[in-house]
Amino acid sequence: MTASTDLGTLTDFFDRYGVALTTGDVSAIAGCYALPGLVVADTYSFSFSSPAAVALSFVGAAPDYRERELVAANAVILQVEPVSPLLTLVAVQWEFLDSLGRAVPGERYRYLLRATDDGLVICTVVRAG
Repeated sequence: MTASTDLGTLTDFFDRYGVALTTGDVSAIAGCYALPGLVVADTYSFSFSSPAAVALSFVGAAPDYRERELVAANAVILQVEPVSPLLTLVAVQWEFLDSLGRAVPGERYRYLLRATDDGLVICTVVRAG
């Protein structure tokens, strides 16, 4: 097992994560995270140490996506940087599709991913603005 820099593997992971986000599947979202996990932004940080804590952190995202009529998410991978034998840092620009088929720009994030026997998981998310 090694850190993934393969764009196909990374795209598959972020596709699954994007579907979970836009459908509000908090169980699937939680399954995308290593525990403990960390989210960092300019004005806040939070960590979670259980799947339930991850789910609670994202429970408000689905109603926001529905209110904005966002039906799909696409992660545009901007940069991939191997960090260690099992860790990869990935810069992503999220793009969304609304219910009328229009593209809606999203935010940029950096994800520190860990390769595990079960696939990739997110260790840390940094909101890049």
